[in-house]
Amino acid sequence: MSDRPRKRSDEERRRTGGRSAAPDGWGIVTAYEDAFGDWAEVPRETRDALVRAMDGDPAAEGPPAVDAVLVLREGVGAEVAGATEVRLEDGTRRSIDGTVPDDLPTGYHDLVVDGRDQPRRLIVSPGRCHLPDDLVAWGWSVQLYAARSEDSWGIGDFADLRALAAWSADIGAGTMLINPLDAVTPVEPRETSPYYPTSRRFLDPLYLRIEEVPGARGLPDFEQLRSAGRALTDDGPIDRDRVAEVKLAALEQVWRSVDDAGDEDAFLEYAKERGEALTVFATFCALAEHHGSGWRSWPSDHRHPTNAAVSDFAREHADRIRFHAWLQWQCDEQLRAAGAPLALLGDLPIGADPDGADAWAWQDVLATGVSVGAPPDELGPQGQNWTLPAFVPWKLQAARYEPFVDTVRAALRHTGGLRIDHVLGLFRMFWIPPEGTAADGAYVKMPTSDLFDILALESQRAGAFIVGEDLGTVPEGVREELDARDVLRYQVWWFTDDPLEQWSEKSLASISTHDLPTVAGVWTGRDAQMQAELGHEPDTAWHGRLRQRIVAATGIADDASAAEATVALHRHVAGAPNRLVLAQLDDAVATPERPNVPGTDRHARPQNWSLPLPVSIEDLPGHPTVQAMATAMSQGRSARVEPARSACSDSPPR
Repeated sequence: MSDRPRKRSDEERRRTGGRSAAPDGWGIVTAYEDAFGDWAEVPRETRDALVRAMDGDPAAEGPPAVDAVLVLREGVGAEVAGATEVRLEDGTRRSIDGTVPDDLPTGYHDLVVDGRDQPRRLIVSPGRCHLPDDLVAWGWSVQLYAARSEDSWGIGDFADLRALAAWSADIGAGTMLINPLDAVTPVEPRETSPYYPTSRRFLDPLYLRIEEVPGARGLPDFEQLRSAGRALTDDGPIDRDRVAEVKLAALEQVWRSVDDAGDEDAFLEYAKERGEALTVFATFCALAEHHGSGWRSWPSDHRHPTNAAVSDFAREHADRIRFHAWLQWQCDEQLRAAGAPLALLGDLPIGADPDGADAWAWQDVLATGVSVGAPPDELGPQGQNWTLPAFVPWKLQAARYEPFVDTVRAALRHTGGLRIDHVLGLFRMFWIPPEGTAADGAYVKMPTSDLFDILALESQRAGAFIVGEDLGTVPEGVREELDARDVLRYQVWWFTDDPLEQWSEKSLASISTHDLPTVAGVWTGRDAQMQAELGHEPDTAWHGRLRQRIVAATGIADDASAAEATVALHRHVAGAPNRLVLAQLDDAVATPERPNVPGTDRHARPQNWSLPLPVSIEDLPGHPTVQAMATAMSQGRSARVEPARSACSDSPPR
């Protein structure tokens, strides 16, 4: 599968515009402007198939009315017939007479309505996300699995992240974007893509630093385990299966044999805070170990978390389930420590594995057999199927938006910011019908206003800024909405020909991304060579234009080294007016290999999401190109172009 949406240039986005017809009663957009500028009509059979996937009747005009939740802005009241009481989040109760007052605090409250057995959820939002006025910084973009130290057991870990964060803060960086650290299903072969997790709410224990797990150093064979783990830190692609084998052997020994495997009271407090979600996730992990991956092929009585047989299994395997919950607590503690030196910028994938823990837990809210993706465009003439499940909008509302709230809240734990992958998914999702192809798909409208209000509430509570990756075919009004919500947008130099002074203050700037060429890859021609080796037709003309643009922007000689080109280009882009500018750590060591090549899998390119940095963490501070890069980023930020005021930057959220 293609792990990420294809990126398109600003010129292409301006040309197509992303216009669409109004959605029907089911939220299905029946016609839209495609990437070729043509008006695409959605066939009736596609529309009907998508309605059936929502458990709806194609003959009906829309889903049943849903009033399980009411979302309001701070300072705004509402008339609700029969409403008698508001039960505030802090336990306070206020009697009302059909009018929700406009002075309620932000938060998640309950609205008691006559004739209803259950209260209606009342969400009061500040409307805008957290965005400090002084947020102007540069930072690294890091694939943590690739950033390894002498103490790593084959993969970068939370202690390595803490060391990277402390070093980065010392040299003037203000943030660090990290790849998603989300959990994968604990079976072999382990998923390698960070954008295909089993759950977006929990963490991957492979990132644990075993030495820092309480009791681990006291194991009788700890030195043998540590030697075996460190031996995995070699030059080849990262072998997650071997890493899991060694790390889990150590963790299981700690769990079985150490009386004090951490503060029991703190563990219980963590388990209480994460609630039923932690229990369901840990139960899924134990079931996956028992049956193998793919819950849809498990015995039927284990396919739904509320089945009696699942409760029976949980009682019989209570210790193993508690072990998986304990692993999550250890991850949470180590991530908390890793985020202390500077504001980590987390990364929220657009979805999760349809055979994974979140899909098992929330299957009643997902469209049956539907996958999300992208329609055909110039770079993907057949379209893209990301094989990720889709939330049914009206079912998400009926679930009181709990899946979305829980996902965002979990993603904001111990981070100072959050990058939302493919933020366009909060506006509309491209659904591919069961048994269909991407060419058969259609856009489905999401409850955008409510989702952004929830995002704003969680952002403000966490004190974390939000970045929305808005690359791709962008519908009308999206960028205005992001600006109004104080969500930073994305600008990538590879795709943006505009002069730096025309770049947007309210956005994050970078030269590349994890699935695009590095500067060294373009400058040396290695990226085009790699594509040819994979059997792809390299876009040599595009690579040539990028090389010419580097020379024009920086003034370096055409025969300069890759390191010189990389440093010069980053110094140039760091001067943009954008609030944030990121430099990939891959660029800082001038590697010509990109972390991921979309459209290839682990068989075609084993290095995808598994390519280690060629420089250890201990050697980064003394690496000449890294030193030059850090200096260039600081100098560029000091010479930052004065931002032009955007016409929509001060507009209120809608």
